[in-house]
Amino acid sequence: MLNNTIQDVLVRKARMEGKAACWVPGTDHASIATEAKVVAMLREKGIKKSDLGREDFLQHAWDWKEKYGGIILEQLKKLGASCDWKRTAFTMDPGYYKAVVRVFVDLYNKGYIYRGLRMINWDVEAKTALSNEEVIYKEEGEKSILYSVRYKVKGTENEWVVIATQRPETIMGDVAIAVNPTDGRYKNLIGKKVLVPFVKREIPVIADDYVDKEFGTGCLKVTPAHDVNDYEIGLRHNLPVIDTIDDNGALNENCGVPGYVGKDRFAVRKQIVKDLKELGDLVKEEGFVTRIGRSERTNTVVEPKLSLQWFVKMKEISRQAYQAVENDEIKLHPAKFKNTYRHWMENVRDWCVSRQLWWGHRIPAYFYGKGDDDFVVAETPGEAAILASKKTGKKIEESDLQQDPDVLDTWASSWLWPIEVFHGFDDTCYDREKGKVNRAANADLNYFYPTQVLVTAPEILFFWVARMIIAGYEYMNERPFEDVYLTGIVRDKLGRKMSKSLGNSPDPLQLIGKYGADGVRAGMLFSSPAGNDLLFDEKLCEQGRNFSNKVWNAFRLVKGWETKENTPPEENQVAATWFASRLNQSMAELQSHYSKFRISDALLTVYKLVWDDFCSWYLEIIKPAFGQPIDEATQAKTIGFFETILKLLHPFMPFITEELWHELGEKDE
Repeated sequence: MLNNTIQDVLVRKARMEGKAACWVPGTDHASIATEAKVVAMLREKGIKKSDLGREDFLQHAWDWKEKYGGIILEQLKKLGASCDWKRTAFTMDPGYYKAVVRVFVDLYNKGYIYRGLRMINWDVEAKTALSNEEVIYKEEGEKSILYSVRYKVKGTENEWVVIATQRPETIMGDVAIAVNPTDGRYKNLIGKKVLVPFVKREIPVIADDYVDKEFGTGCLKVTPAHDVNDYEIGLRHNLPVIDTIDDNGALNENCGVPGYVGKDRFAVRKQIVKDLKELGDLVKEEGFVTRIGRSERTNTVVEPKLSLQWFVKMKEISRQAYQAVENDEIKLHPAKFKNTYRHWMENVRDWCVSRQLWWGHRIPAYFYGKGDDDFVVAETPGEAAILASKKTGKKIEESDLQQDPDVLDTWASSWLWPIEVFHGFDDTCYDREKGKVNRAANADLNYFYPTQVLVTAPEILFFWVARMIIAGYEYMNERPFEDVYLTGIVRDKLGRKMSKSLGNSPDPLQLIGKYGADGVRAGMLFSSPAGNDLLFDEKLCEQGRNFSNKVWNAFRLVKGWETKENTPPEENQVAATWFASRLNQSMAELQSHYSKFRISDALLTVYKLVWDDFCSWYLEIIKPAFGQPIDEATQAKTIGFFETILKLLHPFMPFITEELWHELGEKDE
């Protein structure tokens, strides 16, 4: 509600200034979240996703989308969002779908997209890969336990190496023990062999600079299949990889302990700690606070996993997007987020764009054989067959091809939004050979691109904002927008982030029904300075409703006076001069706030002008005695002031201002 209220304020103000303001509404398909909802819905009906074919499942997904997908847009209409509704877009619309596929093919042909075996983040609940940006960490960290476990040195009676780990369930995947080469405590162990508990596998003790001598015991168990840093150590030392955890988070046969096979990783953790104690190999347990990565969508603990996925090379393609913000070609509001943006862009990593789901844009890679390189990338099966025939030197039919079953990350469609909502990748204006959009061939795109303002939340600065900037320069050679207004995160009055799981997220329609759309809009803006979190309390909406009532009652007072043609009293003339001055002063202040994207301050300026200056002072001064008329000149002046106030207030509270504007009297326009 906050985000869209701010957008509507800005677009209504622009229209009132005579600008051709366009606000394109729409939604993305939210692949992970939507698929999870559909799977849950089917489960309630006794249907498993695995029992359905892809097409049948997608039909259920579309049915779910038709039933629930429009709820947000309907809420926006109730809120008063003045969008260009006939332009409503959806990332799975046929034209948009084609654009996403087209961009994938283009980036592959340009060498930006590749398929490779890499360590990725795996969501065991959604059973899909995640990008680094989709892994979240609690600000305060999470409590965990550091287990110190001993490994026997091979060929000795009672010589042991003690390692510290918070993930004992991965012990069976260990392939080495690493120590820092400068650590004098363990120099004599380098090159020796130790035995992995339970499986008694012989593994070497190696030296690697990555090991922190001060953390734990200074000895690091190396499990390349289940830790990003361990994987890098494994590459440096040519170590084997033993993957002991399946896609569903359960241990598999590679762990070598039949009693653990098929059990969830956290259940095995409890069991293995118990078993280590019985063997006498658990030296100690120590509580500590650490960062634990969780899936942004399902909140499950992410499992590092070695997997064959599709990636976008980000370093080169993001260079212009980095410079655009650095040089203030694109301005972030508040400016403090420029540092955050800089840090991410300077440390950008390749983007894993493949997802092991069915709901989404299917990756346009077509396989004609069993080899890792036996594929082509094309927009259609027909084009793929031609490319495969050229690549193999033999005739390949469409029926010989198997399309990659994976879909693309939702953000790999959303990043095209400023271009594709104006159909920038249509055949009429997209040059496939150059991989560029010809804006001159598209009237809407040529007129509205680049857009002026993007309003969004700071937590998707990288998910969406940075990637839209990248796509803008790649395909339009131009920024997609001039200003980015980053709202605060809406929290409850206890400081907790609003979420359905906590049950602290109010129903927008219920709030609107109780306080009116204008009251809710004003309430959301009263305490929401850009970039700072908003502590939402329903009393803010009540305050907004009270403000609406104040404006309405002021209107009833002014329109209820009878008039008489006589000379205005001196106090009325003084009051009118004073309020005209306050009005001009407030209008200048208001314009300053708008220019700095201080929308909350802008509303407060109008609020004080109306409540304090107009109602509490001006109207009280000029108000005639009970039952007495007011002079026509003062009445006319007051209605003029009221009309100006309604204009200032309209972007924030469109319903009451529109109603009163017409009630004040006939207008030429």
